[in-house]
Amino acid sequence: MIVDTNVHLSRWPFRHLPGDETSELVARLRARDVRQAWVGSFDGIFQKDLAAVNERLAVECRRHGPSFLTPFGSINPMLPNWEEDVRRCHEVHRMPGIRLHPNYHGYTLAHPALAALLRQAAQRALIVQIAISMEDTRTQGPLVHVAPVDGGPLLALIREIPSVRVVLLNWPRGVDEQEQAVPLAAAGSVYFDLAMVEGIEGVARLAKRVPLSRILFGSHYPFFGFESAALKVQESGLGEIEKQALLEGNARGLLAGTAG
Repeated sequence: MIVDTNVHLSRWPFRHLPGDETSELVARLRARDVRQAWVGSFDGIFQKDLAAVNERLAVECRRHGPSFLTPFGSINPMLPNWEEDVRRCHEVHRMPGIRLHPNYHGYTLAHPALAALLRQAAQRALIVQIAISMEDTRTQGPLVHVAPVDGGPLLALIREIPSVRVVLLNWPRGVDEQEQAVPLAAAGSVYFDLAMVEGIEGVARLAKRVPLSRILFGSHYPFFGFESAALKVQESGLGEIEKQALLEGNARGLLAGTAG
C-alpha cells in the first residue's frame, strides 16, 4: 500500500505524458497499489489565474477519486492577492497543503514574500510542498531553461518558522545537496521525497543523513515512470518495516500532523 506524495494532474506543455487524463492516471496508480496520491496541477506552473487552476484541481479530485486524490493547490507569492489563493485552498477547497514552484515563478527562497507565505501556512497548519526542480536541465529546450531552486536560504526560514511543515519535492541528486539536507532536517519539520534520488541504495544513503521518518515516497508521476520510484524502495536494502514507513506510514503521519 502506497501513498504517493508527488503526482501531477493536467498536461505538461512540452510533451505528451502517459496518464495526463485524470481517469487514466487514477487507474494506472491504483494498478500499482497506490492508495492515495497527493496531486498538484501542471497548470499551476504556467498559468496566472491560480484561483481557477485550484478550482479545477479540486473538482477533478472530487470527480475521479475523492478518497484517492488529495489536492495541493498552486500558490505564487509573486502574484497579487496570493493570500486569498491560500485562504481558498484551505477554507473553500479543504486542501491539506499547497505546492510552490519558485524557479518557474521567478523568485528565490530568500524572497521576503516566501517568509510571509510560510508563516501563513504554519498558522493554517498547511503542508508546504516546494518543487526544487521539474526536469533535468539537459532535457529542457533553449527557450525554457529553468535551473533548480537553490535550497540554501530555506535553512534560516525553517529556524525562524519552526512550526511550518515543508516537503521538498525532487530534491537534487548531487552529493552537496544531499549534505544540505542534514541541517534542514535537524532545524524543523522538513521532509524529502525520493523521486530524484539516484544510485544503488540511494534511498538508504539518504536515510543515513536524515531520519527515515523524513523521507516520503514520491514518484513525480506522470513526468517520471512510476516504476522508477518503486524500484528505489525495493533495492534500498532497508527492512520491511522501514520500507512500509517510506511507502505509506511517513506520509500518513505527516498528513495527520503526527510525523516525526
